[in-house]
Amino acid sequence: MIEIRLHGRGGQGAVTSAELLATAAINKGKYAQAFPSFGPERRGAPVTAFLRINDEPIRTRTMIYQPDVVLVLDPSILRLVDVAAGLKEDGIIVVNSKYSGAELQKELGIGNKFASVNATKIAMEELGLPITNTTMIGALLKMKEFVTIDDMIQPFTERFGRIAEKNIKTLKRAYNETNFAEADKSITSKAVPA
Repeated sequence: MIEIRLHGRGGQGAVTSAELLATAAINKGKYAQAFPSFGPERRGAPVTAFLRINDEPIRTRTMIYQPDVVLVLDPSILRLVDVAAGLKEDGIIVVNSKYSGAELQKELGIGNKFASVNATKIAMEELGLPITNTTMIGALLKMKEFVTIDDMIQPFTERFGRIAEKNIKTLKRAYNETNFAEADKSITSKAVPA
């Protein structure tokens, strides 16, 4: 089973990202769960979404406490939330950032494998809006391909209609522009053993 925790802000599409990925996985014959965790927060407040994908039925119905992957849609979340909390030792953190994965490892003191892409820049150039959810799906799939880019086309088309092509373009650009740093054992990791 793959467990993913998504961090973003209200209105940025973290919940939508989880739903789109779950739909693609289900369309491919897998089992999936996607659900949010937020209270009465307003637009712009931190939001967490969860995604599980498995080849067999998923019986667990709890939040994800030890994710395989953490996806961060807004870099300002890194200062507000411990995104590495519970991350498995071999887990991956994928961040929307202009900084490289290696720079983020050092700055945050997290030794896990880090991937980064400037999703805000890509979204602005392709969509004209700083909404990074579809862009970050591309970065996620570069690091952990449990569905393919082609698998995302139908869910994007159904969800976004006439603007689906722009979102597919952001997905593909992010996939190609994502950089990553392997785990750095010299950095004391906050991750927990798997």
